[in-house]
Amino acid sequence: MANPDSLGQFEQLVLTAILTLREDAYGVTIHAKVQELTRPKSVSLGAVYVTLDRLEDKGLVASWRSDPTPERGGRAKRCYRLEALGERALQEAAVTAKRIWDVIAEAWGKEWAKEWGKRRADASRAIQNG
Repeated sequence: MANPDSLGQFEQLVLTAILTLREDAYGVTIHAKVQELTRPKSVSLGAVYVTLDRLEDKGLVASWRSDPTPERGGRAKRCYRLEALGERALQEAAVTAKRIWDVIAEAWGKEWAKEWGKRRADASRAIQNG
């Protein structure tokens, strides 16, 4: 089994997608959520599947096959859920990211952080509105 303590940024994105999608977390929906999180950067579906396999090898996610569905031509979906180890790894990554953000905001000043947050929110709204 791979080292679950070592969590890359793309792995964090995929875990975040699974967390937010809950029971609707399967390859295509996970890819769509990761695309949303990384805009305007493009992400391949293959990269998501490779990462899902790696996360499963680390014990951070589990997968299973759904029942076949008529809308998929009788094929099953491979669904994913976070394991307890995956939830902990994602929590630790979020705490570390927050700590980094706090240090950057302090080093560059609170006004910079406030302005950056405003620009980020404006960009997010622009993306959502098309």
